[in-house]
Amino acid sequence: MSPRRIAEEAKRKSLDILGVCDHNSAENAAAVSETAGRAGIRVFPGLEITTREEVHLLALFESIDSALSMQEEVYGHLAGENDETAFGRQVIADAEDEVVGFEAKFLLGAVTLSLGSVVESIHALRGLAIAAHVDRRAFGLIGQLGFVPQGLALDALEISPRLAREEARDKVASDLPLVRGSDAHKLQEIGTATTSFFLEDPAIGEVRKALLGVEGRGFAI
Repeated sequence: MSPRRIAEEAKRKSLDILGVCDHNSAENAAAVSETAGRAGIRVFPGLEITTREEVHLLALFESIDSALSMQEEVYGHLAGENDETAFGRQVIADAEDEVVGFEAKFLLGAVTLSLGSVVESIHALRGLAIAAHVDRRAFGLIGQLGFVPQGLALDALEISPRLAREEARDKVASDLPLVRGSDAHKLQEIGTATTSFFLEDPAIGEVRKALLGVEGRGFAI
């Protein structure tokens, strides 16, 4: 899952936009954005944040600066150091796939921030807050809490590749927009599940309009 290989696989799958969300970190998003940009692919830098409730929440941003600001807040509320013997090295790479460092924080842990406060922080940075793989028991919003909380200002809910579109609305029991992503952890998983957007240009603001179904924008899973 190095930056160049991700870009090559996305190009091979004819993808136009990628969301790059490592667990609790945005350290590799800039490298993927640079190398994917050469192939004409837009990257939304982000993080997959594990909240205090152990819910996975996708945070997607327009710029790497916003993603790194979110990372700074996450790192400030993330305890523990990585055990490389147990979990392996947490590699930081550049756009040429060269290793430039290793992250010492334990990125598989949960932050001490609540789900609601993380959503507020994402929106303060003008990002999109999307509950990840909500139909999954492990770390999914519904699996962890049993329901989608009323008043939680999520922009969308992500359903996993294993849930059929026809079953999704009944399974999720929410009026929030439903999107689908690959949740790729291996190269071959990239593009195995996608959401199609009708946008004026590949920007976070345009995706927000599409999710709301305003100004002629739209999406489909």
